[in-house]
Amino acid sequence: MPVMKKISDIKISPMTKEDIEAVVEIEAEAYGKHHWAKSSFYDEMSNNLAKYYVAKTADGEITGYAGTWHIIDEGHITTIAVKKDFLRNHIGEALIHSIIEDCYKNKIKYLTLEVRVSNVPAIKLYEKYGFQSLGTRKGYYQDNNEDALIMWTENIFYDKFKTLYQENCEKLRSLININE
Repeated sequence: MPVMKKISDIKISPMTKEDIEAVVEIEAEAYGKHHWAKSSFYDEMSNNLAKYYVAKTADGEITGYAGTWHIIDEGHITTIAVKKDFLRNHIGEALIHSIIEDCYKNKIKYLTLEVRVSNVPAIKLYEKYGFQSLGTRKGYYQDNNEDALIMWTENIFYDKFKTLYQENCEKLRSLININE
């Protein structure tokens, strides 16, 4: 069982090619043998639709990452993972926060993602940020043929979403210092 490390500060920044080695290690740890290849992350670095982020400790250790594709007015969260030693430090939540902030800046109205139906902690985090399940993709995950929930937000510029988001941001800032 990993030793959980406690942190109070995290820096979120755009992913660079220099970050990919550490990201692939987290990817393999989180997703097992069906993880993305290193080449997939290099390809994403040159994809004009893609926005990828890393979370780092004050001493520069990469603790998590996330990626989105911006397609017209939709943001599709392609991947997100946190290093097991750093789970329960609100790093995944900080990455979601950064994605939403970037969507506001880029006039992206909706966010979507797929998540394993068995990944209850992730589903709860997404629901906390206004995502709702609008269907399933049967047998989506190749490793075990597990279904994926398809989750969407309402328009993030609507008052209802913005109010929920601001409340979550205030709570998050009371738990961890995010430097962007």
